[in-house]
Amino acid sequence: MNDRFSDVPGVRVGHAHDRHVNTGVTVIVPLAPAVMAVDVRGGGPGTRETDALDPSTLVERVHGLSLSGGTVFGLAAADELVLCLSAAGIGLPMRPGLPPVPVVPGAILFDLANGGDKDWGNDPPYRRLARAAFAALGYGDESGRVGAGHGARAGSRAGGTGSVSAVLSTGHVIGALVAVNCFGEVYDGAPPEGAVPMPKLGRVEGLARQNTCIGAVATDAPLTRAQARRVAMMAQDGLARAIRPIHSPFDGDAIFVISTAPETGSGSDPVLLTEIGTIAADLVARAVRRGVAEA
Repeated sequence: MNDRFSDVPGVRVGHAHDRHVNTGVTVIVPLAPAVMAVDVRGGGPGTRETDALDPSTLVERVHGLSLSGGTVFGLAAADELVLCLSAAGIGLPMRPGLPPVPVVPGAILFDLANGGDKDWGNDPPYRRLARAAFAALGYGDESGRVGAGHGARAGSRAGGTGSVSAVLSTGHVIGALVAVNCFGEVYDGAPPEGAVPMPKLGRVEGLARQNTCIGAVATDAPLTRAQARRVAMMAQDGLARAIRPIHSPFDGDAIFVISTAPETGSGSDPVLLTEIGTIAADLVARAVRRGVAEA
């Protein structure tokens, strides 16, 4: 094990970024369609197809996940990932003569005011970056200024992408990947109490609204869709262990959970589910710290 998100069997990660524009894209593609859920918090989320992940909806498994900078422009990365997957024959089968239809949720963070050249006219770079990230699947699951966290800002510090993993008591593997662009400060230990520093308020006019942590937890332990959602809810607590303030009106934090187990059945028993959710929160906190430390 390399202590990276991609240690989880059945998960591939691809990063791409543009230093001139100061932004990037991360794509996560399971080797086979996977169970996925999401928990979204904060006052300013930017997401795609998250309603399809509700346990009451029709599609049981999804085909990829897009995480991107660029705020609303970055949602185009998920559109491009859909095309890449469909061209590779990945997606829900349709009748003969029709392309397969991939289900690809996505989330974005706001990095428009980070000093990069955003004068892209009618050609934002996010489709191009999504294609590059798709081509890079499996060739570098790194931490620091890579992928979706390339142009991020974490409070008063440079943000980044953090990737970590651990082994559960059952021998299953669990990993977390977070692009850290939070409004609050990131702390190496437990956040302090008392006065609430807000460094982004004093940097650039409007910067306070330009935030959000987006990421994913993956495991090869079996999870039902409802259980995956519970793990996503528990995993969000990892952000609160490393960032203060968190889930503010200025953030749009979204954590996805993926189970690559080929058959979920009834999923994991409640005791194992509790372990998975707790370790997920631990890993999210560690991924946040690693992403910022290596940026």
